[in-house]
Amino acid sequence: MKKNYDILVIDNERVVIDSVVKVGESQGYTVDSAQTATIALSRLSSRSYKMIICDVMMPEMDGFQFLAEIRRSGIDTPVIMTTGLSTLQNAVESLLSGAIGFLPKPFTMEELMSRLRRGFKYAELLGRIKAGELKESEAFRRCSKEYRRLGHASWIKVENTGVVNIGVVDLFLKTIDAISRVELLNANDRVYQGNPCARFETENHLIHDLRSPISGKIIARNEKLTEDVDLLVQDPYDRGWLYKVIPSNLETEANLLKPGLGL
Repeated sequence: MKKNYDILVIDNERVVIDSVVKVGESQGYTVDSAQTATIALSRLSSRSYKMIICDVMMPEMDGFQFLAEIRRSGIDTPVIMTTGLSTLQNAVESLLSGAIGFLPKPFTMEELMSRLRRGFKYAELLGRIKAGELKESEAFRRCSKEYRRLGHASWIKVENTGVVNIGVVDLFLKTIDAISRVELLNANDRVYQGNPCARFETENHLIHDLRSPISGKIIARNEKLTEDVDLLVQDPYDRGWLYKVIPSNLETEANLLKPGLGL
């Protein structure tokens, strides 16, 4: 019988492992660790986990190779990628590879807790999807082909004028608690693919950063969200948009994104 843990942390730096163990156990989670991806793969054959926190840069096998390997093996445990080399490329590749979050090092307890909250909620939603308890609406399926997304975080929709709408994927919203405050960038600010473009503070005082799916100049932001944050949850693909952007490299960056909005 497999031994069950809440979290597996994979990092070749002992100080990082110790930090995750300390924070995780303080919140009542059981934490296992491995200092290489190879050891982690061996652990996965005899132990089960609700979430994995994996470093990008490791000897023998990096985090992206590890993520690809477990997905080939049919393991769909939520993965949060972390790295001390916090580049936009690493952030984008993490989300496009199927990680549900990206955590730059060094990180604070609050930053780790926000990712853990989303990871455990994602695992719960995944179980409901498999059980057939959670399904996409017909309206969602009809409109999804018009969108492209950066992982399960943010989306774009290109208007006929060439202006790009940016918003939040509903799965991201389902993995955080009720939003108490939305922090947006301003008109004329620039966004960059993979960089944080919005922050959501939830009622449990956690902060969740949303990474931009595209680069460009903001020409409008959705002021209604500052007055009525419920628009995000009620209508994330229409009235709940975040920004209208003039893209700076649309063709190249859009081709990196995943088509549709499927779970």
